[in-house]
Amino acid sequence: MQTFKHALASSLRVAAATLLICVGGYTSLVLGVAQGLAAPTASGSLIRRDGAVVGSRLIAQGFTRPEYVWPRPSAADYDGQGAGGSNASPAGPELRARGVEQVARYGATEARPLPPELAAASGGGLDPHITVRAARYQAARVSVARGVEEADVVATIDALAFAPGGPLTEDRLVNVLELNLALDERFGSRGGEVSDE
Repeated sequence: MQTFKHALASSLRVAAATLLICVGGYTSLVLGVAQGLAAPTASGSLIRRDGAVVGSRLIAQGFTRPEYVWPRPSAADYDGQGAGGSNASPAGPELRARGVEQVARYGATEARPLPPELAAASGGGLDPHITVRAARYQAARVSVARGVEEADVVATIDALAFAPGGPLTEDRLVNVLELNLALDERFGSRGGEVSDE
């Protein structure tokens, strides 16, 4: 019995030490190095305006007001804690209905088809980027809602466009939140902030 108690006490000490080193120590070390080398990224790539956090460069936000560029649809309703795609079948009625709804929302026609990414959610449902083509597709609506020239909206889109893979990337992307903030800075915000709430 004494041997069992001794073995149990030794095991508990080893387990406690392992937890402290592997969970507490390793996590603190990685976080400390990340904060030292890339603090903004380690802190969630947060975007601040006037000292307040308005979002993250890494997580899409839902925009519905006409003066803003809209992101891809989200199967997670833009909830960072519930990231994930839909397990609905691509041939099923649920995804078809959502696609039809998106086509109607954008007023797409055969002559002006909707870019596929604006009709379908990304795998995680939180992709913060759309292609320049998808952003330009919305430029006319944004320009009318803001009372500015469409060419000025397109110029703002193009100024923020980047190729994630450098010259090897065919499509250029734009971060929707950063684009909407740039539109507010350039043309003013009618809602007072970039939030749709």
